[in-house]
Amino acid sequence: MTELEMIERARMYVQKLANGVNPTDGSEVPDGDVVNDVRISRCLFFVADVLRQVLENGGAAPAPKAEKKLQRLAFDLTFKQRERFEYSDIPITISELARRLNALIDTENMTKLPYTAISSWLTGLGLLETVTLPGGKLAKRPTEEGLENGIAVVERIGQNGPYHAVVYNAAAQHFVLDNLDAIIAEVKDAVALQGTPWTQEQDEMLSQMHAGGESIKQIAAVLKRRPSAVVSRVKKLGLN
Repeated sequence: MTELEMIERARMYVQKLANGVNPTDGSEVPDGDVVNDVRISRCLFFVADVLRQVLENGGAAPAPKAEKKLQRLAFDLTFKQRERFEYSDIPITISELARRLNALIDTENMTKLPYTAISSWLTGLGLLETVTLPGGKLAKRPTEEGLENGIAVVERIGQNGPYHAVVYNAAAQHFVLDNLDAIIAEVKDAVALQGTPWTQEQDEMLSQMHAGGESIKQIAAVLKRRPSAVVSRVKKLGLN
């Protein structure tokens, strides 16, 4: 194997990890894995892009640009871009769904949408839930409402044997595209609050809304936090 071939393999592995996919067998990385952290995912996308530039430069590090590169725009799609989305009649995984969305943007000037942003929104909506698998691993699984909306679990065979994958049929794909603006808005709110500590006022509001039977999605919308962050805070405060 040549050096360029090794760099290409490294780029492929990093790219798959950035998309939340196990590069050895093609299965989705468990939700609790560190690579699904938004900050880690963005770093992996960056490294994959650097390796791509190295390959295009014949194996040498790309020359620094004279001007500072402008900050990438937040992910978004125009109406025309959304019309070009390739729906699949065969159920696909959420990482593949995110890949098809990201294929519609200019990745040089816009950040990609991580599939975890979609799953987080669906979790807050009550279509997905986090379950503990045998062995203690966490994974997303469709709720009864999720099953009714075209999300299912199928068994697949990878290099390490059989595994279960959550897939989305054409109806579920349309549901995500129809609600893309809500997903994008949630991502923007989460980025704005990312790393900021919870205040006593927010904790009190969270406790009141949780006690009043409000859904995680509703609480997240009011507090402008990601549903996954609300779930974590609920557990930390012992509100379960």
